[in-house]
Amino acid sequence: MSRPDVWSPNGGQTTYPTYAQPAGQMPGQGSAPQYDQYGQPVHYAQQPVTQQAPGVMTLDDVVLKTGILFAILAASAAATWLLVPDALLYPALIVSSIAGFVTVLFVSLRRKVQPAFVFLYALVEGVFIGAISKIFESLYTGIVGQAILATFVAAGVTLAAYKFLKIRVTPMFQRVVMIATISFAVLLLVNFVFAMFGAGLGIRTIGSGAGLLAIAVSAIAVVLAVLNLILDFDHIQRGIEMRAPAEQSWVAAFGLMVTMVWLYVELLRILSYFRD
Repeated sequence: MSRPDVWSPNGGQTTYPTYAQPAGQMPGQGSAPQYDQYGQPVHYAQQPVTQQAPGVMTLDDVVLKTGILFAILAASAAATWLLVPDALLYPALIVSSIAGFVTVLFVSLRRKVQPAFVFLYALVEGVFIGAISKIFESLYTGIVGQAILATFVAAGVTLAAYKFLKIRVTPMFQRVVMIATISFAVLLLVNFVFAMFGAGLGIRTIGSGAGLLAIAVSAIAVVLAVLNLILDFDHIQRGIEMRAPAEQSWVAAFGLMVTMVWLYVELLRILSYFRD
């Protein structure tokens, strides 16, 4: 929709209000003055200040992009659940986990976010979620629904705590969480490599036979995922307040998806520890 014309007595020329003039000063100084529909001069102070400038990160934009990514992930997970044979679930799980890890590194290390690769991550991670969910559901009926509910409850409680308890994300807080998260990721990568050769470290297992070490590792993982959610919420709030570029909405949506997927998988694993 085009902007409404502002009538100007300057030979019938159409002009528009500008938003870069100080209060009380005529916009477009040095050129023909501008007038409203009643023939009165338009001052900066009279112009609306609620209009959002284009190309700026907004909460609505973050919510929309997050919804799009989760819709892609859900569709991919449902297709994997319904179409992939049981015999191929474990290969699909391994391949998608590796592809997802590589995609996360690729997106995170690039200076400019490419939405196409963010979509690719949602698609690949949907295969991972669909495969691992079907495996767990075949072992423990109803566990997937419990894990989904627990994930969104944990995210909601974390958001409420961040909002109402006014949790301050300091640079020290960010550094500690990031170092702990990277260290944990390296530990999981080492365990994955050992497990490929049949010699796991005993820190990743499922079922009621899990030892204290596996339970402790999963509990640490859930705590780290919640702390990363706080960083995600803080990134969104700071980006909106500082009027970050609109492309940062993709960064925020991508970060939320990565953290939510991680939280879901860890809760799925923890729930299995208490099932026969």
